[in-house]
Amino acid sequence: MKKSIIILNILALWLLVGYNSYSQQVAGNYYTSFDGTKIHYEVKGDGFPVILVHGFSGTGEGWKKGQLYPDLLKAGYQVIILDQRGNGLSDKPHTDAAYANDAEAKDIMELAGSLKLKKYDVVGYSRGSIIASRLLVLDKRIQKLVMGGMGDAYTNPEWPRRIHAYKALMGDTTFHDVDGMINYIHSNPAFDVTALALQQKYQPSTSPQELAKVKIPVMIICGTDDHDNGSETALNKLIPGSKLNYVPGDHNSASRTIQFSTAVLAFLK
Repeated sequence: MKKSIIILNILALWLLVGYNSYSQQVAGNYYTSFDGTKIHYEVKGDGFPVILVHGFSGTGEGWKKGQLYPDLLKAGYQVIILDQRGNGLSDKPHTDAAYANDAEAKDIMELAGSLKLKKYDVVGYSRGSIIASRLLVLDKRIQKLVMGGMGDAYTNPEWPRRIHAYKALMGDTTFHDVDGMINYIHSNPAFDVTALALQQKYQPSTSPQELAKVKIPVMIICGTDDHDNGSETALNKLIPGSKLNYVPGDHNSASRTIQFSTAVLAFLK
């Protein structure tokens, strides 16, 4: 009798440990990137991996508010989300070096390496597309890439809005073209303003010459009422063989629509 009780207790403990391990996987994990920055991420599903890259001041959890995240899982993909450095539950360093030289793209590459991904797809949105664009240049493991909510403005290293956003976040009140963004950032005490400013200061550009060498399938997808970030048709012309797709919505809503999800899934097949 005592032996049976002991066995049952061991089994219960094993189940509890197994449940906790699974819960931690679903809730998210951390990995240490190339410079010691801890990056929060979550992996769900067992199929071909797709990494979703959020936009400025966002988090990986933001993808769960739209249709794409659950649809990818239903379609059998492994879905990977992360909080880019300076955002969400990831570390928020306050040094220039922490954001310079493609640090955010390197984080994604390090994550893919830690997960032992031989190939993967990427879906970026808004600033997430800017970071994803660097992967076109830096990582040969990318199979297909989606750039949502993005035009050609980011290809200019001196993009005025990027510079104005950085200066405004640092306290300069003379640039009113970014008032909406700045007011939003300051309305939420959870945001780390210094980290966000450094993200704008060192936001990478990808040159037309680099984009002209891209050989993998790329889709550019924008809301019909999205007029941010330059010309999507110009970006389409810069990337050989890229597809251009439109879905309903503006910059803030297009990525959450059924039409966005449907277009991305059709492209990734």
